[in-house]
Amino acid sequence: MTPAARHSAAIEVLDRILAGAPAEQALTNWGRASRFAGSGDRNAVRDLVYDALRCRRSYAALGGAESGRGLMLGALRAAGTDPATLFTGEGHAPSLVTQGEQGRTPAAAETLDLPDWLLPQLTESLGDDLTGIAQALRQRAPVFLRVNLRRATATQAIAALQAEGITAQPHGLADTALEVTDGARKIQTSQAYLSGLVELQDAASQAVVAALPLRDGMRVLDHCAGGGGKTLAMAARAKLSLFAHDAFPARMRDLPTRASRAGVKVALSDAPEALAPFDLILADAPCSGSGSWRRDPQGKWALTPERLAQIGAVQDEILDRLAPLVAPGGVLAYATCSVLRAENEDRIAAFVNRTPGWGVKTMQRFTPLTGGDGFFLALLTQGQA
Repeated sequence: MTPAARHSAAIEVLDRILAGAPAEQALTNWGRASRFAGSGDRNAVRDLVYDALRCRRSYAALGGAESGRGLMLGALRAAGTDPATLFTGEGHAPSLVTQGEQGRTPAAAETLDLPDWLLPQLTESLGDDLTGIAQALRQRAPVFLRVNLRRATATQAIAALQAEGITAQPHGLADTALEVTDGARKIQTSQAYLSGLVELQDAASQAVVAALPLRDGMRVLDHCAGGGGKTLAMAARAKLSLFAHDAFPARMRDLPTRASRAGVKVALSDAPEALAPFDLILADAPCSGSGSWRRDPQGKWALTPERLAQIGAVQDEILDRLAPLVAPGGVLAYATCSVLRAENEDRIAAFVNRTPGWGVKTMQRFTPLTGGDGFFLALLTQGQA
């Protein structure tokens, strides 16, 4: 496919997404219907689509319309490329640019690619860091790996990856974190990955686990386990009696296989209340995902004030349900991949105010300015002043 044909394909996919289709589904359906497209073409179209979704508002302004065509026009103009070089109307290229597609300069929240309604909350939450974080969320996320300490050291993992054409280097957010600088598309077929030497996991997510007070012999529950990334990261750090639960058990379907590959044991539970008490419970609560919008940019545009309020209510309910399951002297760890106070500090303050005997031991924030995704962690204990 020519660069112009790739832009035509991206326009087609983006129009489906803007009409309501999930991005991954739209890309998969296009790929299945476009057998002529090689892996390089599919990767290039995917990159065009996700770059446009991350910068949807500014590209729409520059391109003159919030449509697939408008976003591609805006992307070219943002990159300093004259759209006329690709929009030629020849072969599989997009049609010629019209007089009504000249676009305009983005303004206000458009320049940061944020919804208008959310800008005040983000300003309150992030202060002077708002612009830097918003700009980081407009870029592709780095690729990070977690070294499985049960299998290897970071040095050994780097060497094993290098032997397979994957270049990685240590990252300061966690002692297990490696940032991939070359060969990222080879990871999931590499022996280092298939043998459980490394796992794909954001560096800040690893830092959250590293901050947990884990020690051998603890009974630990990962309550909102999802795919089990943090479950496996905890298992690699200490010899635990480890349990995983998720409100949607299907999300954990691959966890037993991954645990076996990593050389650790995890028990899945659909009724963790029957297994209490636990020395530590990690609640990586459902959230807006605002700290990881560069990975899931559709989430940025799908969030509404009403949805944010609903998420907060769910977060409160999870904290209230889990507190009685913590053993005396134990820890309730609350985490989100959000940068919003409404989902983080405000939820913790509300929990402490309505739950006698509980207090905050520590709170930490991670933002994309330190390289990884945005995360929040609070460690709660009983009897803490």
